[in-house]
Amino acid sequence: MTALKLNDFLPYRMSIASNAVSDAVATAYRNLFGLRIPEWRLVAVLAEGGAMSQQALCGRTRMDKVTVSRAAIGLVERGLIARAANPIDQRSHLVALTPEGWQLYEQVAPKALELERRLFASFSEEEKTQLAAMLARIEDAATAFDGG
Repeated sequence: MTALKLNDFLPYRMSIASNAVSDAVATAYRNLFGLRIPEWRLVAVLAEGGAMSQQALCGRTRMDKVTVSRAAIGLVERGLIARAANPIDQRSHLVALTPEGWQLYEQVAPKALELERRLFASFSEEEKTQLAAMLARIEDAATAFDGG
């Protein structure tokens, strides 16, 4: 029987790396903007994709319904997103950035790009391109593995 060694187990190493990056990002966003990671993800996805349902946000962010709901509630309370009836499906609501949400996004986005630049400063452009391609392949494989 082959022994499992966590430091050699790639899913574990990816999780550790992801947690380290998330912790760094979370600290920066919390200190600068009072945002938690799920809140920032919703703001960024809404800035890129426009108004959408919370179910669509779950799919785009790969976060569960409870996490998305809590993040949305917090953002609504802060006046950063607004909820409106979904004209296509009356059982759901669409959420969208408010003008205040857009102002916040315009402040946070450059900080996010700077954090990314600092994080990957020791990587060549070719390495960053390769990493992005490998991450896409891993995401595709994981999606196929869990049934989509």
